[in-house]
Amino acid sequence: MNTWAGTRRNPEVVTTTAGAVRGLIDTDAGICTWRGVYYGADTSGRRRFRAPTPARPWQGVRPAADFGPPAPQPTNSWSDKPEGDEDCLHLDIVRPNTDEQLPVVVYFHGGTFLVGSSFEPVLQGWNLATGLDAVYVSVNFRLGVLGYLDMRSLTEGDDVVATPALHDQVLALRWVQDNIAEFGGDPKNVTIMGESAGGASVLSLMAVASAHDLFHRVIAQSPPIAQIHSRAQSIMWTRRLVEKMGLGRSTGVDKLREVEAGDLVRAGQAMLGVGKELLHLNPCFAPTVDGILLTRHPLAVFADGEQARVPLIIGTNADEASFGKFMYQRSSRRYRAARRLLDVYDPEFTETILESYHGATRRECFAELLADVMFWAPAVRVADQHSEVAPTWMYRMDYAPRALRWLGLGAMHTLDLSVVFNDLRSSRAGAISRLSKDDGFREVAAEMQAQWRSFIHHGTALSSWPRYRRAEHAVRVFDAESSVENAPKEKQRQAWESFQMTDWGIGRPDLLAELGLDSVTPAAVENSALAGGWSQD
Repeated sequence: MNTWAGTRRNPEVVTTTAGAVRGLIDTDAGICTWRGVYYGADTSGRRRFRAPTPARPWQGVRPAADFGPPAPQPTNSWSDKPEGDEDCLHLDIVRPNTDEQLPVVVYFHGGTFLVGSSFEPVLQGWNLATGLDAVYVSVNFRLGVLGYLDMRSLTEGDDVVATPALHDQVLALRWVQDNIAEFGGDPKNVTIMGESAGGASVLSLMAVASAHDLFHRVIAQSPPIAQIHSRAQSIMWTRRLVEKMGLGRSTGVDKLREVEAGDLVRAGQAMLGVGKELLHLNPCFAPTVDGILLTRHPLAVFADGEQARVPLIIGTNADEASFGKFMYQRSSRRYRAARRLLDVYDPEFTETILESYHGATRRECFAELLADVMFWAPAVRVADQHSEVAPTWMYRMDYAPRALRWLGLGAMHTLDLSVVFNDLRSSRAGAISRLSKDDGFREVAAEMQAQWRSFIHHGTALSSWPRYRRAEHAVRVFDAESSVENAPKEKQRQAWESFQMTDWGIGRPDLLAELGLDSVTPAAVENSALAGGWSQD
């Protein structure tokens, strides 16, 4: 039964499992929208670092015309005052102003697991909902220290969870299953979608067995899925946090529940430059393999065919890390930096990879290697493995406005958001394009939206985009004039085939010694005295 059609006499008021909400109808734009709808309870105080609980029921009709507060996060301003609120487990819904029951797109935002919100200008989704003819749901979840830092090494016997944000995302998907029909969405046709950190989130959700019945298709754009935290990384970053806050090693998680959220955010921001860890592909925040919700590295789950076996679109931009061209002045420094990036995962195959990029000494080659180690190579690994068990389509976005090409940035990271959401001006990358005409934008946006629409409605791309198969490696290249390319970058792809991407830290004996570990294998880490809490010597 289409419950949405039955409420059309007063469509802006919808009843959820927690209570009724009143949204907005924009007749000029042809949409209905509800903002700041809570799916989870406040996560502050004693609930910090724990799994979320459903939103507390309310009486009457709650206004849903304004966006809720984002998760606590740093801001790019002269002040170090963070923004956001720990009572952040809410989502925004946009749909065409029609009677139809429509497919659902649940979007998880990016932002290096540290910043972002459901209502960034490009993610508000008006053009996406109308262009794809779908119910669009954009989700807020915990970030940074509060969402992506594993605090289990600070406690014994507490119900701390390794990645609170991943639990938030599962809860949001359960809310969608229970409530989206009231908004005219089809709970049996849910696509989860994300870009960058959000892309890694949706692939991680594919590796969470308890989430498999909560979605039916997946779109992962530019997902840095190799950069999932091992237990060793999570212990290291928890230790760094306590040090940055000026606390002793005996600090327990209860102490961190007492401090102001802003102090945790500031300490997390201060960790970004610790020991130049980013040069070792060791970001502060990421989902952690915990053996419970995320039982193994997602790439290991995909390799064993135990992921959600649903249709998948996955891809990257042609110039994800074009900023890498400007990082080092000397070729020798580029070479050393490239070795460092690769050695941390698999020093045995570092030279093989470097040879396929001409040693990564030229600016363009170094930028290409940086993009590939973070985005393209792991995405190809996922496509190869998933295509064995479910329909898979892979793409590369080559389109870039004239201004970005002139600046040498090309199809840089996040530019695909402007295209898929059909909003050239709103994304961080697209904003630069104000310097040029929208040359080719309408064409590529129209095609990507047509492909995404076909996928979310029917579980398949249009006929112009062949399925990805391991034998052909066919990739759809999106540009003003799109095309299909078979086996792109074949030399590099073959070089990456034997490179291991799941055991971060093999090439960091210094760090392993500091943590009291003799290897990065899960058994070695879990058996470490550090796994249940720091030693007090």
